[in-house]
Amino acid sequence: MRIDELVGNTSPLSYIPSTTSHLTDHMNFRERLENFYIHVLEWIHNRFVMLPAQYELYKKYVPTPTAPFMEMRKNFSLVLLNQHFSMSLPRPYVPNAIEVGGWHIDHKPSKLPADMAEFINAAPKGVIYFSLGTNIRSRNLSAKRRAILMEVFASLKQYNILWKFEDPELPGKPTNVFISKWFPQSDVLAHPKVKLFITHGGLLSTIEAIHHAKPVVGMPVFYDQHLNVARAQQKGFGVSIHFRSFTANQLKSAIVEVLENPKYSKRAQEISQLYHDQPETPVKKAIYWTEYVLRHKGAPHMRVAARNLNFIEYHNLDVIAVLFGGPLLALLVVAWVSCKLLKAIVGRGDVRNKKEKQS
Repeated sequence: MRIDELVGNTSPLSYIPSTTSHLTDHMNFRERLENFYIHVLEWIHNRFVMLPAQYELYKKYVPTPTAPFMEMRKNFSLVLLNQHFSMSLPRPYVPNAIEVGGWHIDHKPSKLPADMAEFINAAPKGVIYFSLGTNIRSRNLSAKRRAILMEVFASLKQYNILWKFEDPELPGKPTNVFISKWFPQSDVLAHPKVKLFITHGGLLSTIEAIHHAKPVVGMPVFYDQHLNVARAQQKGFGVSIHFRSFTANQLKSAIVEVLENPKYSKRAQEISQLYHDQPETPVKKAIYWTEYVLRHKGAPHMRVAARNLNFIEYHNLDVIAVLFGGPLLALLVVAWVSCKLLKAIVGRGDVRNKKEKQS
């Protein structure tokens, strides 16, 4: 949302959810109210916490600025967005905001390490890949969480499981589990025997799942992960479980549901086809537009005027006040005068009645 404001993107809260929410672009009244509340909190935090901190850094590292701090924040020639409408949501963008979601993925998967490839190929029914990304480490999970995971994985005897686990040893590890502190994730997901991705729902992981048409079981932990997993559920290629309270039954039910119900795999393939149906690869698009703004000296002709308008100007609140403020003020004056006259008339009647009673 902050970048939207700085470049002048139209970003209605009615259907564009906050990045920190679990909402989708189809919100009922309660959800729109929640989205508005989250946006207000984010705005307050940005205005009174982030901006002052950024300004102090600006003064420290830019002792002789060529432009005011607030103007420099809006000085964007190009914004490359690691998104695509097929996997996020359709929405308007200004000309210098370009979607290049998935540009980091090499379209030619590399060969997997021999031991990993052998383990994958030996799976009777296929492989499940499990990773919580780089911020959440599996080795730091509680003993209870690890025990639940191992219990569920051991019960899925027809599947082999690749588990991103940061320690070299995992006591009690089932025989159908392969652990490693690092996996070439995109190359793993590209393998045809990988049937399911259990993920924390990070943006890059979600993009890679769509790129390789893999259904997901999401267990989001923080920030945009809840939003990404909510989108996977909305689009029909995944289900979600609660990271901090899932039970063995809940986890296994979610895994079995996605593995055995063909609708999830089918939907993942459909969305992947939508994503891949582009006139050029995301990385080529990123290169073209980067070179474009360089050729045209920052391409100021791509920047919308909205970036220089404040909230009142952007929403024409001053115009509305002029157009409707006069008639409204006149109506209020008439109402006030009417009340005064009515009060005066009623007052005279009361006095007359009082005199008549006394006589």
